[in-house]
Amino acid sequence: MLIGVISDTHDRMPAIDAGLTALLDREVDAIIHPGDVVAPFAAKKFASLPVPLHVTYGNNDGERVGLKSVLPQIVDGPLVVELGGRSILVHHFIDWCDAADIARADIVITGHTHAVSVEREDNKLLLNPGEACGWVHGTCTVATLDTDSLEVDIIELDVQP
Repeated sequence: MLIGVISDTHDRMPAIDAGLTALLDREVDAIIHPGDVVAPFAAKKFASLPVPLHVTYGNNDGERVGLKSVLPQIVDGPLVVELGGRSILVHHFIDWCDAADIARADIVITGHTHAVSVEREDNKLLLNPGEACGWVHGTCTVATLDTDSLEVDIIELDVQP
């Protein structure tokens, strides 16, 4: 199963469009967003995807009622989903994850730091796709994750200002 991962979109509409296009062009089977969509107008881009969306709140998602009205599946982390035969823990920030939840997961997907990170430790994959918005590091990124091979592809987006 191929999963798309996009995080820290922070209302940057051109980056959201480019990220979703890149993931859907690669025919992902589901998309995970570990937080910081930020506003309901941006959430609308995620509301009618042709694949399932698994999404958590981030620390900048202040308009929670509005976000929930657009994305009824959005939750506070931790969120655990079973995809492609793997247990995936989704939370906005790795430091907010409980050690017991991490221990039970095959894959941990987070955001928050805006930095790409792909680590393997204790037979599990820890993935942060970086920032789709590009506001902090200047590079807009998303990722794909193959649940069979645990291969991760970091995709740099071409987003115009």
